[in-house]
Amino acid sequence: MKKLVGAIAFATALGVAGAAIAADTIRIGSMPVGSGWYVAAAALEQALKPEMGGTPVEIIARGGGVANPMVVEQGKAEIAMSNVATSVWAMNGEELYNGKKATHIRSLVGGLNPVYMAMIVKNDFIKKSGLDTMDKIFTSGKPLRIVMKPQGSNVPPTVDMILAAYGLDRAKIKAQGGEIIQVNPEQTPDIMREGRADILLDTVLKGHPMITEVALTADVTFMDLSEKARKKLADNGLKPAQYPEWFKGQKGPIWGADFGTHLIARDDLPDDIAYKIVKTFIEKRADLVKAYPAFNAFDPKAAAKPENNGIPLHPGAAKYYKEHGMM
Repeated sequence: MKKLVGAIAFATALGVAGAAIAADTIRIGSMPVGSGWYVAAAALEQALKPEMGGTPVEIIARGGGVANPMVVEQGKAEIAMSNVATSVWAMNGEELYNGKKATHIRSLVGGLNPVYMAMIVKNDFIKKSGLDTMDKIFTSGKPLRIVMKPQGSNVPPTVDMILAAYGLDRAKIKAQGGEIIQVNPEQTPDIMREGRADILLDTVLKGHPMITEVALTADVTFMDLSEKARKKLADNGLKPAQYPEWFKGQKGPIWGADFGTHLIARDDLPDDIAYKIVKTFIEKRADLVKAYPAFNAFDPKAAAKPENNGIPLHPGAAKYYKEHGMM
């Protein structure tokens, strides 16, 4: 499995890029333009700006599920989107973090929306190869062209876990004549449409812009993650679950694995700021859902539940929840 080199490199680079930003700026760690989390961060930015009393609110359009806990840990962002599974790994220095601990991260709002690991396959590949299940594909020994996000996202280490379930790794995929293509989300639809990749391994959620474009323009099938892959991911903190029929190319609900999503901050974010962010998120839920439909799954009554946060709550967040009878 790839270690945290990509995430640490990203966080270090971000430190240089972010040095000129004022300390009182609220920076939101997200992902590159074209990703679901960028849209989520943009929705949150618009909701927060009128509530922050003139304090600038900005989006960091880089990072991802792996990088963001470390970015917040190192003070390169005040808050960030993160996955529950990776936040737990980061705090404990487990799995791909290889002993590097993010002990200062805290959760603000839990249970934002499920995020599923998914496998999307070109129909012409299925037709030509006759490989119509994940088990068949990854045990075939045939060349596989796989596209996924760059390092810093939670996708590459999760793909490594899936490959490991079949006794494979990236080197073996290449040795079999295949290819691993890592690009930013906005490049993926073209790669799939043009037939430069056969398989997209990525996270999906309701209304995801890049996944929607792939589904509408690339002639694909959403394929169940196999029982073998789901067990491997469950052993690493992802919850096996089916996602609803959201996209063209689905034939009913599809088996994936849920990372869980929450909003995190450093423990030294002032309590009043943390309180205000939580208050804004919950009380402007309707506006956030309009801008980012995946937030429709967010239930404010469940925002403080331990299973939806994974790591301890920020004291400012806990204050809001206690005052409103939510914990």
